[in-house]
Amino acid sequence: MTTEPAAAKQDVSLATLFFVFFRIGMSSIGGSGQAWLYREIVQNQRWLDEQEFLSAMTLCQVLPGANPVNMALYVGQKFRGGMGGVSGVLGLIGIPFLIILLLGGVYASFGSLGVVRDVMAGLIAIGVSMVLQLGVQLSRNIRKLIPGAVAAAIFVTVGILHWPMIPVVLVLAPLTVGLEYLAERKKAPHG
Repeated sequence: MTTEPAAAKQDVSLATLFFVFFRIGMSSIGGSGQAWLYREIVQNQRWLDEQEFLSAMTLCQVLPGANPVNMALYVGQKFRGGMGGVSGVLGLIGIPFLIILLLGGVYASFGSLGVVRDVMAGLIAIGVSMVLQLGVQLSRNIRKLIPGAVAAAIFVTVGILHWPMIPVVLVLAPLTVGLEYLAERKKAPHG
């Protein structure tokens, strides 16, 4: 079922990179950028497999800047070098940025209307549901107890109890590494 990533097999044009990321930029409203990135890059275009996507997204999260922009740069560069990165980033944020400026002006004038607030609430709900859908889809592949337990612990402590994220991660990261190390040592043949 897993297909080989397409980087070596596909010749992706600059225009294709631009328009795929343009579609993502125009669709990802309300914080659903990662869900749209996954849908386009992994499911529709098959440019990366799921493991590559997660690795790339992890890299994008530690780099400065917005994660979707970093992903556009990463994918564009992977297929077409520097110009591919520029094409992906411009597609993602170029025209959508201009549209956001226009919509910001409209919102400044009409934002107090009930219908505008209702539309914005609907867009936010769509974004939240897409992020949840991505989380459920990716969690299906967690076959180990430790990553699932850590994810649940982070969700409860940060999301529900509102503990500060940095101390939670500073405690759970070394704990997770230690638990995985012990689990791997148990699996390794003794000798």
